[in-house]
Amino acid sequence: MSRFALLAAASLFLASCSQEPATTAPGEPPLAGAAIGGDFTLTSEAGQPVSWSDFDGQYRTIYFGFAYCPDVCPTDNQRAMAGLKKFEEANPELGAQVQPLFVSVDPERDTPEVLTEFTDAFHPRLIGMTGTREQLDGVTRAFAAFYSRGEESESGGYLMNHSNITYLFGPDGEPLAMLPTDEGPDAVAAELAKWVR
Repeated sequence: MSRFALLAAASLFLASCSQEPATTAPGEPPLAGAAIGGDFTLTSEAGQPVSWSDFDGQYRTIYFGFAYCPDVCPTDNQRAMAGLKKFEEANPELGAQVQPLFVSVDPERDTPEVLTEFTDAFHPRLIGMTGTREQLDGVTRAFAAFYSRGEESESGGYLMNHSNITYLFGPDGEPLAMLPTDEGPDAVAAELAKWVR
């Protein structure tokens, strides 16, 4: 079993990022009208250019993190993707319309091979991507995310500081909601069921 699969299975800790459960009645998504998102082009885990607009007509989830993350990213992605799987099981046709995306903010270490191993540990359709610092600065700014490199250890290792929100966007690229990964897969599946129609 890969290191990432073990982390995904064993992750019990979630860094604090207070995401309130969605209480808005279906029909008015919590992020309706928010200035979040926009087209971009990064490099996929397959080494090919991939753009936000490639997924026009599909719902999209997007998360910013890094594959070498020791706890937060594996936990968030495990819960988000387990919730998506539950939603797919209950609503196969609707579930197939949701494209999950993972943007690495650590391009120096997150090679296509590393990204593929990471994403495959959580969902067969999760696409990993990254880019240059300039590209990542633009994308994170557009998606109301942040990242910075943490202190380097004596051995040369380092962590990345980053936001840990999983966004849900609609078929036209419009922001809909934040998935409540802090509440677990069932809550994620329930949130998807509210907005994916």
